[in-house]
Amino acid sequence: MPDATTTDLYEVTMAMSYLRERMTGPATFSLFVRNLPPERGFLVAAGLESALDYLADFRVGPEDVDAFASALHRPPGDLTPLLGLTFTGQVRAVPEGRIVFAGEPLLELTAPLPQAQLVESYLLNRLSHQTAIASKAARCVLAAAGHPVVDFSLRRTHGPQAGFQAARLGAMVGFAGTSNVAAATAEGIPAVGTMAHSFVEAFASEEDAFRAFARCHPGPVTLLVDTYDTEEGVRVAARVLRDLDRGPGAAVRLDSGDLGVLAARARSILDDTGLPNVRIVASGGLDEYAMDDLVRSGAPIDTYAVGTRVGVSADAPYLDSAYKLVEFDGHPVMKLSSAKVTAPGRKQVFRRPGCADEIALADERPPDDGVPLLKTVMLNGRRTGERPTLDEGRDGLAADLGELPSAARRIRAPVAPRATASERLSLLTARVRQSIEDRMPAVSARQAPERTPAGSHRSVPR
Repeated sequence: MPDATTTDLYEVTMAMSYLRERMTGPATFSLFVRNLPPERGFLVAAGLESALDYLADFRVGPEDVDAFASALHRPPGDLTPLLGLTFTGQVRAVPEGRIVFAGEPLLELTAPLPQAQLVESYLLNRLSHQTAIASKAARCVLAAAGHPVVDFSLRRTHGPQAGFQAARLGAMVGFAGTSNVAAATAEGIPAVGTMAHSFVEAFASEEDAFRAFARCHPGPVTLLVDTYDTEEGVRVAARVLRDLDRGPGAAVRLDSGDLGVLAARARSILDDTGLPNVRIVASGGLDEYAMDDLVRSGAPIDTYAVGTRVGVSADAPYLDSAYKLVEFDGHPVMKLSSAKVTAPGRKQVFRRPGCADEIALADERPPDDGVPLLKTVMLNGRRTGERPTLDEGRDGLAADLGELPSAARRIRAPVAPRATASERLSLLTARVRQSIEDRMPAVSARQAPERTPAGSHRSVPR
């Protein structure tokens, strides 16, 4: 299916109305997360690169017009104003891997209004999903406290594309490898893997299975030891590895049960057998919460393999994200809906020491101790530079984590920093709100409790 039709129907109906009314002036939309999920002290910006690929290739062709017409039950001729439409605008965005907080734009897009409207759904999908997954994965790296983490999520993610992104984003935030061969090949990520319980079950005994696996793979092997009795499986694996002189670099994998207790028993068996260099890999329903408990308990686990709960961000599977018009044809605009007030105007985020961020207007000068987060990544519908590497994203995240308050890094009950609005942004917000209320007195009466005082330095409206 062409990407131009990967949109919500109301984007098409609005774009058609804009074209009919000749409303093609420049519009700026801001994409941000209103509120962080309960157990998040920060988010990791992600999804930008695939979003830029989409925008660079965006074009409404004849087949798209036919699809739109069919969905609207109208003759294709009615939709011809959309034919040939491409993206010709500008994008400023937070690079992938940087930490962001509630209310801060991940991306601001400026383009002729019909273009900017048609791409909304796709951009929200890309950035929301990938930011959620990257944030979950980054918390796993924190919980592992220096132990390698690898991605086993492909079989349970919500589609192969989501599995690919989970592997890519895991590598960007510091995972050591992935079981996903396609992602490993395309992104240069180390491929990792062991065996399934079905492999062991297919042989007459665990020992036959382990020996056959070792014969087929001459390098270090990882043997799955919990198909039947875990402790006995460790003893069998130890015997095979010792007999074949395959100890260094090899590992046993624990995939069920009380992983802390079983890891301690496995470590004892391996050490007593003269295999102190054989590592222990743990998997099976792990995420940052389980890993944090295991690390704090001192469990002798060397590598953590995470799958389902991380690949779908199980405890926070969605973000309260929004894509809102903040400026049209040179005029700042805002939304006043209850609990969903937005701040007008094109913006910039200044990162200050300790992640004490300030949201300002795009043309403001940075404070002496602030660095702008949003970068210009697309002009006239084309990228402005080379695609960043995963290493660059990882470096940006490491730098931000170094500034992040410890309370925000906590796995349980984190406290997220709140960005403040600059004085100019606060004044503009108050002025635009007043202008709307002057035109619509009923709005003024209903929305009075949400008024933001001019010059306020509180958190910016979201």
